[in-house]
Amino acid sequence: MVFVAKLLGGSIMKKIWENYKSTIILLVAMIVGAIIGLVAGEKATVLSPLGDLYINLLMVVIVPLVFLTMVCSIAKMKQPKRLGKVMLTIVIVIILTSIISVLAGFLSTYFVKLVDTEDGEQIKASLELKDEANRETTEKKEEVSIPDQLVGLVTVNDFSKLLSRDNIIAILVFAILFGFAINMAKEKGEPVLKFLESANEVVLNLIKITSYYAPIGLACYLAALVGTFGASIAIGYAKTFVYYNIVAIVFFVVVYTIYAFIAGKKKGVATFWKHILAPAATALATCSSGASIPVSMEAAEKMGVSDDIAATTVSIGTNFHKDGSIIGSVFKMMFLICLFGASVGGGAGVLQILGIALLATLLVTAVPIGGGTISEMLIISMLGYPVAALPILTMVATIIDPLATVLNVTGNTANSMLVARFVDGKDWMEKKK
Repeated sequence: MVFVAKLLGGSIMKKIWENYKSTIILLVAMIVGAIIGLVAGEKATVLSPLGDLYINLLMVVIVPLVFLTMVCSIAKMKQPKRLGKVMLTIVIVIILTSIISVLAGFLSTYFVKLVDTEDGEQIKASLELKDEANRETTEKKEEVSIPDQLVGLVTVNDFSKLLSRDNIIAILVFAILFGFAINMAKEKGEPVLKFLESANEVVLNLIKITSYYAPIGLACYLAALVGTFGASIAIGYAKTFVYYNIVAIVFFVVVYTIYAFIAGKKKGVATFWKHILAPAATALATCSSGASIPVSMEAAEKMGVSDDIAATTVSIGTNFHKDGSIIGSVFKMMFLICLFGASVGGGAGVLQILGIALLATLLVTAVPIGGGTISEMLIISMLGYPVAALPILTMVATIIDPLATVLNVTGNTANSMLVARFVDGKDWMEKKK
């Protein structure tokens, strides 16, 4: 009996290791990196180049990955009904889950005073020395109207600009149109599709090669991040930092489990938790939804989501569906309201906050951590606060960024399961097999 127990135990451990090997290695690497950062402090920044090397490797493949996966997925949809159904379902799922996120953010902050008014002057004083470069960037963005910003988000005026990840939404739009064009060309478009499929396979293998360096890269990146940022969080922001993390963790565990259950009942929940840790860990370590795209797509496909739905949902969701950012936008607004001693007001005020949070997240663009964003300027202007409040939101955005990114990334993977359920039916996991 003892021998059998040991044999079964060894078999179970072996199976667990096979299923979770990459996730376990990444988590261990993150823990080691965090410990190094806490112990070494700012000295850990010496490891920053090794971490930046991994991030740069990921960032380089984002543009070809997004373009190729989107074009190939849409071009291979030979059934117009399926293509339309997939796109329509993605839009509906993004809208509904975004509404749930903004409601969660509002309900979790409405009865909580995120910051005391008397702390306001200390917070402002701590940000008065912000570098001039950010002010210049803010002034430039302020001069551009919202309609012009929207046009700039979805299009570019030169093909070469599509090769930049700063224009990722424009890349998505172009890729979708390019995929439709290949579909319209029918037989004549097949050679182009085969070439792009071949290129896509090469890019996927390039990502696989990059993943071998992931544990070292993530450990070094997190060590440098914790060493420089962990000890510098101002006391005035501690409550917001802790409370947002609590809300984010509860949302992560409860809401995404519900989504997984809706998508695939108990089996959906089991497969979700089996594969979600890798993209969540990558998001937590890198604070980048873009850098997590390859891992998110792979996780969705392992869950049983069809390739076309996984690629389309994750790619579009990375830019237009951000649960963590939506909740974060509500936190930013409630932080300002508490700071300046204002009140939410009646039903109109509530609707205003919900609407601004959704619109602000839609307009958010990829910028370095701590930089001003279009969404923050929109929040300030629509709430009627002075531009001087921008640094306050910048700091709030910075301290909530890690778990906000985790929710952004995880939400897209969970959404892919919901889209698969409504497009491919209740047996979608079996169909993939």
